[in-house]
Amino acid sequence: MKISKVAEILNAEIRCCEDRKDDEVCSACGSDMMSDVLAFVKDQAVLLTGLVNPQVIRTAEMMDMRCIVFVRSKQPTQEMLDLATQCGIVVMTSKRRMYEACGMLYVAGLNNLREA
Repeated sequence: MKISKVAEILNAEIRCCEDRKDDEVCSACGSDMMSDVLAFVKDQAVLLTGLVNPQVIRTAEMMDMRCIVFVRSKQPTQEMLDLATQCGIVVMTSKRRMYEACGMLYVAGLNNLREA
């Protein structure tokens, strides 16, 4: 699924790296605990979170994520957007709650199922 489709499904605003909106993503995860993301996430291209601090960008960079969606109308700081731009990570904001956003993406086919 293209990042632009993720934005469309979640009615999200792309805040940086819009030039990467045609990049493909195949899975997602939702968490406000970056320790869980580091411990359990593998091959997740989209991170959905309500945690707003620079550590979210650093975690996404370490895990080779392509996109972060801040849910619940959370707004990243300019410092975070600058860091995401340096890392080439698309940042979006959405009014959706995390549970709702994850469910919408799952139903739309972003479910981490790999073809054999």
